[in-house]
Parts: sequence; C-alpha cells; structure tokens
Amino acid sequence: MRSAMREEIAQLKRERILEEARQLFFEKGYQGTTLDEVARELGVTKPFIYSHFPNKAALLGEISERGTLKCLEAVIAAAEADGEPLDRVQQAVHDFCQVVIDHQANIAVYFREMPYVPVESANRISEMQEDFDRRLAAIIREGVEKGQFGIPDVNIATLAIGGMISWMFNWYRADGRLTSAQVCDTMLALVMNLLNVQREAA
Repeated sequence: MRSAMREEIAQLKRERILEEARQLFFEKGYQGTTLDEVARELGVTKPFIYSHFPNKAALLGEISERGTLKCLEAVIAAAEADGEPLDRVQQAVHDFCQVVIDHQANIAVYFREMPYVPVESANRISEMQEDFDRRLAAIIREGVEKGQFGIPDVNIATLAIGGMISWMFNWYRADGRLTSAQVCDTMLALVMNLLNVQREAA
C-alpha cells in the first residue's frame, strides 16, 4: 500500500515537471529554456528535477512522445469501432483534430524541436506515426473498396489528411474566431471533400 502511494506521488511530481517544461518549451523554445527556469516555475530546486528526469532532453522526449501517442490512440479507437468505413473515418478525423487542439503544446514542441528529440524517442515516435498511417489507410481503403470514397491513391490521401490536421498546431488559437468544435467540423468537411465521398454508396 505504501509502495503504491509512493509511486502515485512520484508520478504526480513527474507530471507537474512535464507540465511546466512543456509550457516553457512551447512559449520560449527548447533551447531558450533552462532547467533552472523549470525549477523556478515549480518552486523547487534543480536536483528535484534530476531525481525524476536525467536531463532536459529526456523531458523533451517524453513531451514529444505523448502528443504522438494521443493521435495514435484516436485512430486506433476509430479503427476498432463498429460501423461503416465512412463513419469510422469521420470519427478518426474528428477525434484527431480534437487531440491536436487539446495537446497543441506537445505537438508543437515536437515539430519545432525535432532536431533535439533524443534518438530513442524519435524512433518510437516514427513507429507510432507509421502505425497511425497504416491504421487510417486501412479504413480509407475499405471505404474505397465499398464505393464510399472516390480517390485514386489511398496512401497519398492518408498522408495528406495526417499532414493537414497535424499542422493545426501551428495556427489554432483558443481565442480565434471559431470554437474548437467549429474548427473540428470544418476540418472534417475538408477531409470529406478530399476523400470524394460517394453519397449514394455512403
């Protein structure tokens, strides 16, 4: 019981460190942020951070991996859901958009600081991205086979969708003219146009 509680407390501490580092990396950049600044914002000493993370790069790696994992989880849930390919693609796209909005800082930090992401994290991210593309492509391919989508190249369509939605990290603003729900709906409509939905078959 005590061991479980210690683990829970340690995890909470790790989460607070990650949260503060993510925000500072997002606002000031990875190179523009020191661990001293992270510690100062947390009201702790730098050794406190070192007791949970070996270095600043480890923070960057975990922050970057988490954003990619959330995107993958969204498409996995859609791929494993019931319903027609059209329904599952719509779910995947909507939830993917919401993930980019909810985890904008993680995704932005990864794309902006890619050269500094540790190799181990970069490899895991690459594997997750490949899994994401493979799962989304499988749903789209099924839709093409059922006559629901009219596109000539499933792989290119998959990459276009992933790139278009991922790039939201760069322009989405919580105080923008559209609500997050409106942004997701608009992006979904664009994807449906890209896939050339065959309304009669759908």
